[in-house]
Amino acid sequence: MKKVWSMYFSGTGTTEKVVKRIGNTLGEKLGVERGNINFTPKASREKEYTFSKEEIVVLGVPVIAGRVPNLLLNFLDTIRGEGALAVPIVLFGNRNYDDALIELRDILLKDGFFVVGAGAFVGEHSFSRELGRGRPDKEDLEIADILVEKIIKNIENKKYLSEKLYVRGESPYRWYYQPRDSKGNPIDIRKVKPKTDMNLCDKCGLCVVLCPLGSIEKEKVDIVSGICMKCCGCIKKCPQGAKYFDDNNFIYHKEELELEYKRRATVEIFY
Repeated sequence: MKKVWSMYFSGTGTTEKVVKRIGNTLGEKLGVERGNINFTPKASREKEYTFSKEEIVVLGVPVIAGRVPNLLLNFLDTIRGEGALAVPIVLFGNRNYDDALIELRDILLKDGFFVVGAGAFVGEHSFSRELGRGRPDKEDLEIADILVEKIIKNIENKKYLSEKLYVRGESPYRWYYQPRDSKGNPIDIRKVKPKTDMNLCDKCGLCVVLCPLGSIEKEKVDIVSGICMKCCGCIKKCPQGAKYFDDNNFIYHKEELELEYKRRATVEIFY
């Protein structure tokens, strides 16, 4: 091995934290060069990425509705592994990762990678400041270090050449997790977009830069003209606290999650 890449989509920084911990520790243990590829910005997903059999890619995405974000699927299909090693990582907001990890594993295998380890980690939920608060924390990152040790052993024994790495999940994949209202009826929050309190906004433009889909208008930051994937980067990183959601269905779904999933969700690693 000559290089380890930490490659990630991370709206609020939690996926980035886990992926970099694994990538940097793995590179340090192997004594090889390390690099970062942040494909959160829209422009970064317009590039082509090709890797070689002398490289390892730790690739992480957040879980949205129990799956790999569907808005990232086209981009992920363009990555070329060409015999490189890969470590799929998903980060979920304390509910469940459902079939996201097995889906990401399959994408990387299809892209021409050998998968040598995988993990489902917990981070603060994008919708909430309560679900998974403070995670990934010290305990989570220590598990990431354990995964690194297992990956190194797998590289040494070349187990990945003869066996497809098992990860938890179902295939065919289950449909996307469906939020419901108080009567159990399905609700659709896909078209819900954040609002802006212009009395608080100082027009710094940070939300425009942060939006991974380029959906916030530069000259009128209170207008979200494109798709919103609910990464909530614009809300959680706004220095003035000017961004918010006011849709009743969205708020009900957020509060229901906070009530139902108060427990400390468990990190799972596979090797």
